[in-house]
Amino acid sequence: MKTDNHILVIFGASGDLAEKKLVPALERLAEAKFLPERFAVLGVGRTPLTDDSFREKLNAAADNKLSRILPALHYLTMDTGDISAYGGLKTALDALAKKIGIDCNCIFYLSIPPSWYTTVVKGIASVGLNFNCKEGAWKRIVVEKPFGYDLTSAKLLNRELLSYFSEEQIYRIDHYLGKETVQNILVTRFGNAIFEPVWNRNFIERVEITAAEQTGVGNRGGYYEGAGALRDMVQNHLMQVAALAAMEAPSSASDSAIRNESLRVFQALRPIADIDQVVRAQYTGAMIAGKHVPGYREEHGVARDSRTETFAAMTMYIDNWRWHDVPFFLRTGKRLPSRVSEVVIYFKPVPHKLFNSIAHVSDMNNRLIMRIQPDEGLLLKYAMKTPGAGFTAQTVNMDFHYSDLGGAELPEAYERLLLDCMQGDQTLYLRADALEATWAYITPVLDRWGNDPAVKMYGYPAGTWGPPAAEELANSYGGWRQPCRNLSNDGTFCEL
Repeated sequence: MKTDNHILVIFGASGDLAEKKLVPALERLAEAKFLPERFAVLGVGRTPLTDDSFREKLNAAADNKLSRILPALHYLTMDTGDISAYGGLKTALDALAKKIGIDCNCIFYLSIPPSWYTTVVKGIASVGLNFNCKEGAWKRIVVEKPFGYDLTSAKLLNRELLSYFSEEQIYRIDHYLGKETVQNILVTRFGNAIFEPVWNRNFIERVEITAAEQTGVGNRGGYYEGAGALRDMVQNHLMQVAALAAMEAPSSASDSAIRNESLRVFQALRPIADIDQVVRAQYTGAMIAGKHVPGYREEHGVARDSRTETFAAMTMYIDNWRWHDVPFFLRTGKRLPSRVSEVVIYFKPVPHKLFNSIAHVSDMNNRLIMRIQPDEGLLLKYAMKTPGAGFTAQTVNMDFHYSDLGGAELPEAYERLLLDCMQGDQTLYLRADALEATWAYITPVLDRWGNDPAVKMYGYPAGTWGPPAAEELANSYGGWRQPCRNLSNDGTFCEL
């Protein structure tokens, strides 16, 4: 797909996201020759910098030196909270566009706190930078999460954005969807005839989605206090992955067709009637590898009586023809045994048990594990005869690892997402209606947690898989899979 000549404006360009993710991603895109012939970056921020000092700052912070993208980097010192300053932004953009010989194609990337979104969008619109300067030209805006705090705030944010930009211009970025292995869920499902015929309630017993982190909140305790695991991970990342695993086949690979099917999944979610369907917990202090790890309430910036969850697990149901009464188990947390994200499809066991097999209930199911990170790949678990007399069966693995592809490297999420935005592809970006649908599902739980002190906040020792209450959600199905860093191992074979 062709990438038009354009300027990328990064608000908050002196911050961590631009330094650690955006500019390194641009360097890799330049190395792969994906950037257009005429291209420039205009960093905007309050920190006083010149073009040269901006380039030096980014180059010094990069793991690999920025050789290709450096000449394209420019900087404008500006108070983004002052609406009158946006005339200077327009002047700088016009001059830069003239210098590199392009029309008015422009992407505005909001790498800033959400509290500044409305001010910056108003400022852009106040000088007409939200309008296309001529036929065939375009303006786009990229908004980082969080997209609101609950349903009401998400609707307000969408309304404010849509006051100045059309939905076709707005790119709500969820970096999780930029991961190669997340996108591969669609290819695995719809590109292989062996899977799609059995991808339904007649053959699948349950679906399990895990996003686990080994680290705690570190120095982000102040931020995390206002977020929590349900907002930070479940409402966006995990529910978007669930939609890819559950959606109907789109009519085409176009962005509108794929996003329409995702929306239909969210519209079919069964409301959470029982608060015990969702478990929340905080990690507590523990000894890991001979070293004391502090509990969440001991972390810097965290209230000593905090009610913010660092772990959330839930049972979700999709009331449509394909998935009625099939439980989707979602869990995420910090200070868990492994850093791992994956989707596990549990197929129903055979209706009549002919052969002796491992006694554990879940081992009677064939399982397909789609590993998102680390050790990215696919793992199929199935029964095979144990060598020797008789018909004793055991579970064996058939696996594929992306690392087996030799020199092939998985692109970083921001590489894919930036390039998609440059090319006008919104497939991996969130649409307003889908965003509001996920908030509509989660907000009643958040309200109940906030208003009812009787709802339990469990604890779990750092380095464990959460509280017993979370295990009980899936106990009748044999429990959760205990994944390891190595895709092919689980349970007692984990190397922590």
